[in-house]
Amino acid sequence: MLSRPDFVEKQVIFIESNNTNKIKLKNSNLVVLGEENKTILQHPLSKIFLVFICGEFSITSVLLRNARRYGIKIVFLNHSLRPYFSVSQQNIGNFLLRKKQYHNDKELDMAKFVVKNKLLNQRALMNSLRYKTQKEKGSIRRMNYLLEDISTARDSSELLGIEGAAAKLYFSTYFKNMGFKKRTPRTKTDIINLLLDVGYYYLFNFIDANLEIYGFDTYCGFYHKFFFQRKSLVCDLVEPFRCIIDRRVRKSFNLKQINKNDFGFGNGQYFIKRSFNKKYSRLFLKEILKFKEEIFLFIQSFYRNFMKGHSVSEFPMFLVGGKK
Repeated sequence: MLSRPDFVEKQVIFIESNNTNKIKLKNSNLVVLGEENKTILQHPLSKIFLVFICGEFSITSVLLRNARRYGIKIVFLNHSLRPYFSVSQQNIGNFLLRKKQYHNDKELDMAKFVVKNKLLNQRALMNSLRYKTQKEKGSIRRMNYLLEDISTARDSSELLGIEGAAAKLYFSTYFKNMGFKKRTPRTKTDIINLLLDVGYYYLFNFIDANLEIYGFDTYCGFYHKFFFQRKSLVCDLVEPFRCIIDRRVRKSFNLKQINKNDFGFGNGQYFIKRSFNKKYSRLFLKEILKFKEEIFLFIQSFYRNFMKGHSVSEFPMFLVGGKK
């Protein structure tokens, strides 16, 4: 399994096609070739953790085989930056781990742990706002009550209700004055919802790649239940880290890094113009990489505690503010 020092050295790469690019293997390096076979990018496979490929490419079978050998996950994106296919290391030999997943008697406790971690980070971001109205202060107090309600939830349906109530308070407070009405996943009804979706796509795949290191069945969750072709475990463990993307979007808005001219509108949805895909991809990937070690240690600790059958109280917690 990947050690912490090795993981710290690894990088995430974003490659965008201009319809003439090729990707190949050369001397154990990933090489991107442009027009007239000119080298655009060259990076050692041993230093790569995850590759995002946007657009159409020619890619060799030798490279795919060696990507698996080095444990590199390759995610293919359409021009809307939405993933549609991936090639991963497929570490499915850890049958003891999967057996524990399929016979997990701590699902509700683990779900409470994840929702609590998410709400703690949402409350931290709400508290970080410099100027708060009385209504917003009241929303923060309500978040405190919702955090207390988690411990008495009797099933995942009650937890979903608590999470939904918290989301309404959080998004209306943290994304105020940004032309943002409410969180509507995958509808892309405004620029902020679009950017949140894109950021969450990158975060989802980064956490998915971390889970695959240990051989988790990423379709077997404990909070998000089984659903056809949904990686429910990734959906579970991405929740505490969504705050990373939320904070980046708000900060970018305040710094005027988000330009309305970078976006188009069609068929009732906003989209990022192709020429600006790299700009926003770099924005989110750079932010995720700031926390790559924390994410790695979180997943590593989660794996170890789960395998040893420890109480959920011993499971790791990611706190965006560094404390409860």
